[in-house]
Amino acid sequence: MFKRTSVLRLKSCLVAPALASFLVSLPLAGVSWAAHISTSASAKAKTQHKISETQHTRHRLHHLAHARAHRATVTAVASTTHSGAAVRHHRYYERFSASSFADDITSGDITTGEDPIVRQAAIDALGNMNGTVVAIEPTSGRVLAMVNQKLALSSGAQPCSTIKLSVALAALSEGLVSKDTQVALLGGGRMNLTTALAHSNNLYFEALGRKLGFEKVAYYAHEYGLGELAGYNLAGEQLGSYPDEVIPAKLGGVGKMCSFGEGISMTPLQLGAMVSAIANGGTLYYMQHPTNAEEVANFQPRVKRQLDIAPLIPELSDGMAGAVSYGTARRLGLNFNEEEILGKTGTCSHAGTRFGWFASYANTNVGRVVLVVFLEGGRPTFGPKAAEIAGHIYRNMYDHNFFVPGQPAEAQAATKTIITNP
Repeated sequence: MFKRTSVLRLKSCLVAPALASFLVSLPLAGVSWAAHISTSASAKAKTQHKISETQHTRHRLHHLAHARAHRATVTAVASTTHSGAAVRHHRYYERFSASSFADDITSGDITTGEDPIVRQAAIDALGNMNGTVVAIEPTSGRVLAMVNQKLALSSGAQPCSTIKLSVALAALSEGLVSKDTQVALLGGGRMNLTTALAHSNNLYFEALGRKLGFEKVAYYAHEYGLGELAGYNLAGEQLGSYPDEVIPAKLGGVGKMCSFGEGISMTPLQLGAMVSAIANGGTLYYMQHPTNAEEVANFQPRVKRQLDIAPLIPELSDGMAGAVSYGTARRLGLNFNEEEILGKTGTCSHAGTRFGWFASYANTNVGRVVLVVFLEGGRPTFGPKAAEIAGHIYRNMYDHNFFVPGQPAEAQAATKTIITNP
């Protein structure tokens, strides 16, 4: 009995210092474990609990750090390409070399034959943004105002998502869809024309483009005025371009042409002429810009051709109205919601320059006006910004009684001044 007890005591004497030394060596700041060594059962239980809790915490922190690193890796890659194939690549942030702002954008503009209310509204809304505004009377093709005429008459730019108006009309003309037809999208899901126009869905219009094929897409685009001069004897007007054949598959083929306008160059006047035809029921007018009092007094509309789109316009208009009320152009409503506005935005970029488009028309009981806002520059430039500028223009025109039946006194006085003082 004595010997067994002595052995146990001897073991305790040997183990206790070793355990105390081990606990002191643990990296727990501010705690002196050696001072709390006790031979009682409760002290041992507490010590064991604290050791276990520390190990669990370390394991948990290690697990969280590993999960955070994994999420960072996943975030740094994308999972799809324009062709729809699943890939993994590093996120790309586009850099822009062009400026979204410019001074003296109205320098050189010829303004004698323009509507003074519309022009001033456009100038005020555009501010120092690098862009142009073209306002058109859709029932005659008369250009009411053209701010920054150098840009408006230039060779244009990629139409971005505004090309979807042409594609939608082509698909409706061919009977491929109605506004409610559900179209299967690459990668899953279905969508109708109204929602696709309102939210500018690229997959939907890529699907329409592939179903139509390049020949039909190009035929209708030319029918609506793309690839030809929009104006009638407009000094300085340059021609946009439409390719003679489908762009290469590596650039997206006909699908990318129909969703982003890839490979196409469109001018603000061409877009304005097409939207004017939608607004007036199908007459494609030559755009005319009076430059003096005599041209204003003797103005005569000139019809380029009649488009067979009248039955299709109600199928299109819901999507254009949806863009303004709840879609990509809803920023317009922050500045103007007194009259119904229908429109389409567009945003894309090329060679370090970003483009922002918005084409629209006011659907009122006292006449209609078409506005095309085109911006170019860097990151501040995009379609919703162009829609916001259009909202300011509509707001200003409304405040100056432009949408009231009959000419307001200000406009009458201005018109008399224009006619009698060439």
